[in-house]
Order: sequence, then C-alpha cells, then structure tokens
Amino acid sequence: MGEAQQYLQLTIGAVLVYNFVLARFLGICPFLGVSKRLDTALGMSGAVIFVMTLASLITSIIYNYMLKTAITIPYLNVTTDLKFLKIVLFIVVIAALVQLVEVVLQKVSPPLYSALGIYLPLITTNCAVMGVATINSKMNYNVLQSTVFGFFSAVGFALALVLFASIRERLELSQVPRPFQGMSIALITAGILAMAFIGFSGLC
Repeated sequence: MGEAQQYLQLTIGAVLVYNFVLARFLGICPFLGVSKRLDTALGMSGAVIFVMTLASLITSIIYNYMLKTAITIPYLNVTTDLKFLKIVLFIVVIAALVQLVEVVLQKVSPPLYSALGIYLPLITTNCAVMGVATINSKMNYNVLQSTVFGFFSAVGFALALVLFASIRERLELSQVPRPFQGMSIALITAGILAMAFIGFSGLC
C-alpha cells in the first residue's frame, strides 16, 4: 500500500468509518450537551478540532521521542522506558490546551464562551481527546500520521456534532409525541445517525 493511500485510508477512517462519536462512542457528553443549537455546536467543533489536533501533535512528539526511548537506570543495570507515564503527560498536555482555548474564547467571544458553559472545560476529560492520543501511541503512528489522524478525527467529531445539532433544531419545530420529547428523541436521533454511519464501514 502506497503512502498516499495509507493517509487516504487514515483520513476516511477517522471521519466516517471509525467516527469517534457515532462508531467508537467517545465524547458523548459534549455531543449531547451542546447540540441543542447549531451556533454552539460550531463553536464546540472549532474548539475540539484545535485541541485534538495540537494534542495529537504534542503527545506524539512526547511519546515517540521521550517515552519510547530506552533508558538505563544507574547502578541497577536495568533498561526500561517511560511509557507508563503517557496517561499523566497526555492529560497535562490536553488540560493546558483547553485552558488556552478558554482564555482565547473568553477574550474573543464572551457569548460563545458563556453558551458552551461547563462543556468547554470538560474537553479536558473528553474521552475522545484522550482516546485519539492513546490510539496514536497504540498504533505506533509517527508524528505526521498522529497529527493527520487527530485532525480528521476531530473533523469527524465536528461533522457528527453539526449534523446532530441541525437535526435537533428541526425537531424543535416539529410536533414530537409527548413521551419522546426532550432527551428521548435526542437519543433516538443519535442512534439513527449512528446506524447511518455504519453504511461507511466498507470503505476501509
């Protein structure tokens, strides 16, 4: 398989086939929490794309050039590596990036910052962001592959979020039966959307 084909498969897989929300079921909290309005969904999408892309780049550099490097402990003649520190370091990197996004949004767009509310700092614990960093290390992707995978995984997250928000806005104008109003119809819609994405499973 050529390098171009590998990257094409990586991008299509990240966006459609193995979509973090609709196939891997990661990042459900912000997916449900900020999808009531399209504008907040777009704001969260931009924040997640920024954080996931930079997190993939930085954590890949840390993992490939620091944690995977074998070290010898003096006087014990033991050779090991620092892979066991990856979760802690990944969390630190993600938390720092989220703080940066918070500061920027608070200065640039206070209404969007207020609309995102608690879900913005929750990007720190968003399992989709941690998941992409962990998958990069597990698959032994290099820095470029990790960055590409992180970016397009975030694009897939954003695609699912914007589609879901658009549908929920339409549902607000529809006559939904009383037992299905609110979160019930949202979960049913999310399930149908996830089933639709199953149709892409043969692409990779």
